[in-house]
Amino acid sequence: MKAEYEKNGYFVVKNLFSENELFELRQCLLRFHQAWQQDNLTFYATKAVNSAYITGTRYLNDNDRQKVFAVIGGAKIMGVLHHVMPAGAAFMNTQLFFNPANKTQKNYWHRDSQYHLSMAEQQAALNGPEVLHFRLPLADEPGIELVPRSHRQWDSQETLDIRLAQNGKLNSEAISTGIKIPLQAGDLMVFSANMIHRGLYGMERFALDLLFCEPDPQLLKFVEQDCLPNKELMVTIEDASAFIWHRSNSTI
Repeated sequence: MKAEYEKNGYFVVKNLFSENELFELRQCLLRFHQAWQQDNLTFYATKAVNSAYITGTRYLNDNDRQKVFAVIGGAKIMGVLHHVMPAGAAFMNTQLFFNPANKTQKNYWHRDSQYHLSMAEQQAALNGPEVLHFRLPLADEPGIELVPRSHRQWDSQETLDIRLAQNGKLNSEAISTGIKIPLQAGDLMVFSANMIHRGLYGMERFALDLLFCEPDPQLLKFVEQDCLPNKELMVTIEDASAFIWHRSNSTI
């Protein structure tokens, strides 16, 4: 897995979770999604394609939070994480991806870094520290389209123009080097946040996204303390190693 990630910037573990293993997680995420929608009606109706901070206390009670943390810190997710980042990795955030309510809305190419870094900083970020997406679909979906090896390689003129929607290009246009990775419920797709990618809308898209990073202080400062497990929840997690980097949090 690590060699494949280093070479291409992504890999897929097929059928990591069974339907039975996903049942309780799906129920928790549905409760979160319904509550989040009620709080974000206009945003959801016009342009939303994801929500975040699922493990926080705003929408889920501790019983539901424990079930989500059980998946994050379970042997299956953590086993993959330890393979890819053997020197240690820290939990960053969770996201929930769904189809846009606005049927005319188009998906868009991007690197995650472009929303908070300058062009020079985006280029420098290709050398680390690492941020990884662990995408776990709860239903079969079209998946992700990405540009292989772009986690280490800077843009061509084509990809730069498209993802930045410049020089007459749109960020929803096709990229000639892009490949589509369809996903089924229970698969796990791991990919770099630095790589050029876009989500593919359609089918019953409903996917949990877990973000992990190298335990770099410049990355850990973005972690919402409310989304971390408290002392009571920590002891219920099978492998809580992704949370130990947040010891400055008074609840741990």
